[in-house]
Amino acid sequence: MGIEAQTDVHYSMPVKTMIYDAMNYGEQVNEAKKQHQKNKDYKSSDEFLSGFTLEDRLTPVITITLYLGTKNWDGPRSLVEMMPHMDERFRPFINDYRINLLNPLEITDFSKFKTGLKPLFEVLKNASDEGKLNDLITKDETFTRVDVETVAAINLFAGTDIKYDEKEEVVNMCKAWDDHKKRGIQEGMKQGRCLEVYSLVQDGILDPEVGASRVSMSLDDFADAMQKAGYKLPEMV
Repeated sequence: MGIEAQTDVHYSMPVKTMIYDAMNYGEQVNEAKKQHQKNKDYKSSDEFLSGFTLEDRLTPVITITLYLGTKNWDGPRSLVEMMPHMDERFRPFINDYRINLLNPLEITDFSKFKTGLKPLFEVLKNASDEGKLNDLITKDETFTRVDVETVAAINLFAGTDIKYDEKEEVVNMCKAWDDHKKRGIQEGMKQGRCLEVYSLVQDGILDPEVGASRVSMSLDDFADAMQKAGYKLPEMV
């Protein structure tokens, strides 16, 4: 069993998966052939030409596409879906190849998951709806004890910025999420204050040095920040 993780939709996933599986089966056949050549135990010319005997068996190969994106998977899920509409008489002769897609956005029952996949998948499913995400993290007891690896994965795949102590084994995400929201509010207020000062300096109401002092920046950093925010120092107007 193999896992192919995708953070983005892959529009040729059926072909990609088919190649991986075929290469694995091919390796199994080649390994069997090597053993038979070494043991010289072929019983017929058919077996010799095949490199595989009538009694040989392949180990099943199952590849799961684990989708860790936050938008709906709109890519093909089978080989035939990648083909144009065709004469239906041809369909019975085409070997279709379907992917095994594990998509958190399509899961309705998360109770079957007992590991860190449960909170990760639930966050991914609700990542695009701030209200639902907030209710999930603050009301589900699962998020009172989440291992640090899962929190790191949530930050990576869901795009959150939840702070945690890497030395700890588990994180209370409810509290961490509350702290995260408070930081966002504070940063928003700080950004609003900065923009207000930039505007006053640009209009000549405040001297650049005074403006820089009010937002606790050096003059050079203040000028650079103003320009990045779309404002200009008076002498540059």
